[in-house]
Amino acid sequence: GLLLHDVTMAGLQELRFPEEKPLLRGQDVTELENSDAFLSAVDTDWKEHDIETPYGLLHVVIRGSPKGNRPAILTYHDVGLNHKLCFNTFFNFEDMQEITKHFVVCHVDAPGQQVGASQFPQGYQFPSMEQLAAMLPSVVQHFGFKYVIGIGVGAGAYVLAKFALIFPDLVEGLVLMNIDPNGKGWIDWAATKLSGLTSTLPDTVLSHLFSQEELVNNTELVQSYRQQIGNVVNQANLQLFWNMYNSRRDLDINRPGTVPNAKTLRCPVMLVVGDNAPAEDGVVECNSKLDPTTTTFLKMADSGGLPQVTQPGKLTEAFKYFLQGMGYIAYLKDRRLSGGAVPSASMTRLARSRTASLTSASSVDGSRPQACTHSESSEGLGQVNHTMEVSC
Repeated sequence: GLLLHDVTMAGLQELRFPEEKPLLRGQDVTELENSDAFLSAVDTDWKEHDIETPYGLLHVVIRGSPKGNRPAILTYHDVGLNHKLCFNTFFNFEDMQEITKHFVVCHVDAPGQQVGASQFPQGYQFPSMEQLAAMLPSVVQHFGFKYVIGIGVGAGAYVLAKFALIFPDLVEGLVLMNIDPNGKGWIDWAATKLSGLTSTLPDTVLSHLFSQEELVNNTELVQSYRQQIGNVVNQANLQLFWNMYNSRRDLDINRPGTVPNAKTLRCPVMLVVGDNAPAEDGVVECNSKLDPTTTTFLKMADSGGLPQVTQPGKLTEAFKYFLQGMGYIAYLKDRRLSGGAVPSASMTRLARSRTASLTSASSVDGSRPQACTHSESSEGLGQVNHTMEVSC
């Protein structure tokens, strides 16, 4: 196994995580079209849990166990997907595994969206977006996490942002892909209703997930996802989630100093969107509402609507620098220099005091350290006092 030295722990205890076997990577179309291959991961190290929350059961899968002061990486998928469809390609990417094996990783499935989920009974009230966020402290408490680094996409990014607003001391940092901070106006709502009458649910969801160019070209990736969304996710449950996401309210955030008592995300945030993705305008607006000293805006070329699927390498590189900005230093040797397999990686946590707890989730921001991330370019971290927009 790989060794990890956590300098915040007494005696520099060595922690071991089991080596993982090679996992599915890339977008080989024949693999993607094979449902089993597309969803498969070497799940020997993953454990499934159904966790009771104030708003019903939540299905999560977890690898590793929390140690010391290291946060968990907690993910939340987009509407139309589940954790496997949304994150397998990214988390199975070799360089991403080198990073994540030093953390406990927890994938959350929205209610009823996991593979093999039972259909909700007639009349079931799907949780609101606020209630979905309020389910997450139950996950944190269940596993004994001190705090999390959240990675969310689309609807999942909205849920994690709402979670961080309500429980700021539980969130160390956020990677928000394709987030739309705006509620749906009645014109948007009517358009959504109309498209639901003229399109199948998978096709309606695809227009949320993929860029117009990808849809027009009907790429093999789009075809694969159309098949998976229709076959893997329970359609009645998906319709409930889709309806709830499309009736969301504004995220209610404002850049500090722009309005009295402005509320915004207090942790470091990396916003990610693909060039010409359907979510691009929403992410740009979200960027304008966040604290520029702790926000990074990453616009990715040639990535379409799902950067974590089409550009896992670039996203991994950005995530590595994001972690570095929060005090996690990754020593990942360059494969091009070594000429062979990637050597063992070590990740060291810079010592910082944290006093966050579930009981102080609403306490004033007194002892919380404010780490800043600015640039995710591969050249290094830029020291600037404004939002760094990076195109790659």
